[in-house]
Amino acid sequence: MSGAPAGIDWPALMRAGIRGLGLRPAEFWALTPAELDLLLGKPAGVAPLRRSRLEALLADYPDDNGETSYE
Repeated sequence: MSGAPAGIDWPALMRAGIRGLGLRPAEFWALTPAELDLLLGKPAGVAPLRRSRLEALLADYPDDNGETSYE
């Protein structure tokens, strides 16, 4: 057991960075995960909020808690 976190395929990431992108090992290890994702062409940022998730949030956290009166 190597002690590496599960789910991170380091050999594949190293092949993509060093062989695929032509990075030197020091350049590869100096990258942040976000920079590596960007270089590998993965979309940056958070996925947009979809209508179903917005509706779920509105149901969980309604604006009107019964204390507001518009009369």
